[in-house]
Amino acid sequence: STLHLVLRLRGGGKVHGSLSRAGKVKGQTPKVTAMDKKKGITGRAKKREQYVRRFVNATAGFGGRRVGPNNNAARLEREAAAAAKAAEAK
Repeated sequence: STLHLVLRLRGGGKVHGSLSRAGKVKGQTPKVTAMDKKKGITGRAKKREQYVRRFVNATAGFGGRRVGPNNNAARLEREAAAAAKAAEAK
């Protein structure tokens, strides 16, 4: 024979609020006109830029691992090194 077990949560059902509040945040956010953007590169040139960014300019980070683009500590170090190099060149 099969045993069917049904669990019901007390007061369950209403989880995400009523539909009368749908879109509240988007509706009250002020509209900001989009700024013009420079056209991105495509095709062979884009692949070349990716290669340069990933392999040519890549510096090994902690433990020999590659550091991602959102790592702020590594970014700050890179910017400081670039600033020092620019000051040296002057």
